[in-house]
Amino acid sequence: MKPRLTHLALHVRDFEACVAFYREYCDMRVVHERPGHELGERIVWMSEPGREKEFVFVLLPGGPGRERAEGDVSHLGFAVGSRAEVDAKAEQGRAGGCLLLSPIDEGYPVGYFCCLEDPDGNIVEFSYGQPLGPGAEEHDADTIG
Repeated sequence: MKPRLTHLALHVRDFEACVAFYREYCDMRVVHERPGHELGERIVWMSEPGREKEFVFVLLPGGPGRERAEGDVSHLGFAVGSRAEVDAKAEQGRAGGCLLLSPIDEGYPVGYFCCLEDPDGNIVEFSYGQPLGPGAEEHDADTIG
């Protein structure tokens, strides 16, 4: 079997706030939880409903927090079903004080997107119209690369 990406694990500074963020903004849920190595510590696996056996996001306590350098656009990307859903995520982020970038249309293959910032300082992008999610069918003849 060829290697396949199954999970991403991040150490985070404010563990409970990050779990809450990914539940509230990314519609993820905890699918596995276990104790960590330190007393009272826990580790969670989060996933989108229905994708629990495809890909999980592991949150581990004890991270230093994310300090992004100038121009660092490292991010986690989530596809949504429409431009209106991108707008709704932006409004939700604005109300929650975590909107980093208002919706913008960069054309194909970047699409229409906005960015929020999680409690640890990671950028979380919500997009529509990329070749990896809803809206891709509008560009069936186009290829990535």
